[in-house]
Amino acid sequence: MRIDLHTHTLFSDGELLPIELARRAAIMGHEAIAITDHASMSNIDRIINEAKKDAALASEWDIDVLVGCELTHIPVARLDAMVARARKAGAEIIVVHGETISEPVERGTNRAAANNPDVDILAHPGLITIEDAQAAADNGVVLEITSRPSHGMTNGHVVRQAREVGAKMVINTDCHAPGDLISEERAMVIAMGAGLTREEAVQCVQRNPREITRRIQDR
Repeated sequence: MRIDLHTHTLFSDGELLPIELARRAAIMGHEAIAITDHASMSNIDRIINEAKKDAALASEWDIDVLVGCELTHIPVARLDAMVARARKAGAEIIVVHGETISEPVERGTNRAAANNPDVDILAHPGLITIEDAQAAADNGVVLEITSRPSHGMTNGHVVRQAREVGAKMVINTDCHAPGDLISEERAMVIAMGAGLTREEAVQCVQRNPREITRRIQDR
């Protein structure tokens, strides 16, 4: 059963309402998804409050819908404050938009996110340094391996750094459109294509996402 912990709806730059995204994920056999629309001070309360209404509806389909946000292009000096603000707004899961090589993310974002234990996932962290990967491992921040082509060009590097320091990883889609959702089999292919062994891939595709989901539900 698939778990995807990084998706977007039309509340930011995705194509679907949260309820339709949840329905499509349920039909594909997902046991859980996280709605993590792009967020900053301008929209954080709105997107979380609105998505939670559809998350409640989706429970009829035997799929857990976690509602949070992806803090995106936040000034490094303000990131910790925004993480706290996201929790106050009701975010169940906090993803930070990492230093992908395909967007002009401020340098230092990876480090700030990795050093904040209230961050759940550092998304597509690009050419993350070994020091930042170590900080993520120390603080329980999970590093993302992504199926999104523009961000996924550095997946192999992220795997090498995470493996070196024992940082946990998950396979997410960063879904923006219906066709972005993937099966568990496809997630395994992406994981092994990034350099993970089959056993490591199972850990990242199945066990780590379930662990994160349980931790969030137990908060």
